[in-house]
Amino acid sequence: MEAKVYSTDGKVSKKTVELNADVFDVQVSDGCIYYAVNNELANRRVGTACTKTRAEVSYSNTKPFKQKGTGNARRGDKKSPIFVGGGTIFGPKPRDYSFSMPKKMKRAAMKSLLSLACQENRMVVVEDFTIESGKTKDMASILKNFVEDASRTVLIMKDDDNMIRRASRNIPNLHVLAYDKLSAKELLYGKKVLMLESAAKNLNEFYCD
Repeated sequence: MEAKVYSTDGKVSKKTVELNADVFDVQVSDGCIYYAVNNELANRRVGTACTKTRAEVSYSNTKPFKQKGTGNARRGDKKSPIFVGGGTIFGPKPRDYSFSMPKKMKRAAMKSLLSLACQENRMVVVEDFTIESGKTKDMASILKNFVEDASRTVLIMKDDDNMIRRASRNIPNLHVLAYDKLSAKELLYGKKVLMLESAAKNLNEFYCD
């Protein structure tokens, strides 16, 4: 399948790029997309919530009152969970929420997301460019030719271009990704997906079975 290539001023150029149908025109798998997004969100969770049990609380180890004769229940120390300043029963402890996902399923999810973007006309192939100055205003002037109302945008690059990343980091709702490090969440929720011409050629081979 062929796709038009746009120049940085938002106009259609005379060039076209061939997109591999096995990557950009496959049957969309909602299940794979769901698990891929869920996997990314789970792997980002820190899970550092922590409470102290009665064994960890720094408090007196002395017996608060004698064992018999007071009419009160028996108390061994003041770290009991029912006392103010005592330990916590069944409180949260640091844990790892991440989980692994089969490689084939992850590849299927990425191909489904790329195909979905093409089917919904959210994907635009742009000729290769860089921001020599590294200034935000230069990147913003290019984006305004493709995106309206500062909606959520994804830019897919061939390589990790530091100047493009530098020019993009102060633009809200713009997510810059390398072709081999795509994010399922960003591809799913991006209102517009801008893909550099060289990145499109690399994706043809990278996700091809």
